[in-house]
Amino acid sequence: MNTALQTLQQDIRHTFKSADLLKLAVTHPSLTNEDENITESNQRLEFLGDAVLQLVLTSELYQLYPGEREGVLSQRRAALTKGSFLSGLAREIHLDACLFLGKSEEDSGGRTRDSALEDAFEALIAAVYLDAGIETATTIIRKIYGPFAERLAARDQIENPKGHLQEKVQPIHGNKALRYAITSTSGEDHAKVYTVTLYFGGEALATGNGSSKKTAEESAARAALDSWEVPPKA
Repeated sequence: MNTALQTLQQDIRHTFKSADLLKLAVTHPSLTNEDENITESNQRLEFLGDAVLQLVLTSELYQLYPGEREGVLSQRRAALTKGSFLSGLAREIHLDACLFLGKSEEDSGGRTRDSALEDAFEALIAAVYLDAGIETATTIIRKIYGPFAERLAARDQIENPKGHLQEKVQPIHGNKALRYAITSTSGEDHAKVYTVTLYFGGEALATGNGSSKKTAEESAARAALDSWEVPPKA
């Protein structure tokens, strides 16, 4: 077994009883097209791993947020299983270094492709499940994700900074405490850049730039989240 796979097992704290199962989890379909001795890729494991991940995350979120309705729980689960999120987790555990790829896929940058990493991550979860059962799979998923609430908050700050900021402000200061205003524009019509200032009451909190009003507002909200603590209500 190569060094990358040995390191992966150390990182996730699970030594596979079946080394072949681990190798299958990181075998990209492109390899089966170029090596006649390789007859199976990680696609079937990916299918199983998706189901295992959904089950474990559903259970974890159900227990973590006892007051939330089904729709909100589904949104939280979707955020934690989105392809770009799973590929990020794969990179955190250096799964990219473990992939077995066909030469053409390797040469075209397949090792860094989000879709390949997402599939391998789900396949790895399935491999753990088949190798050691649901309890071990649950333990490893918890370890890789870390605190679920923190993962969700960090993702919300990146993908929905305006909503995340509003959630911080609204309980204390109400729905109308924040105001976004375009303060300048620059560039040609086909490449315009908007500058937005975010106000809390009459105080400017942060500015942001973007190719549209929406992206500039998000940039300003993100800057505010990075540097500002919600002041107490007067």
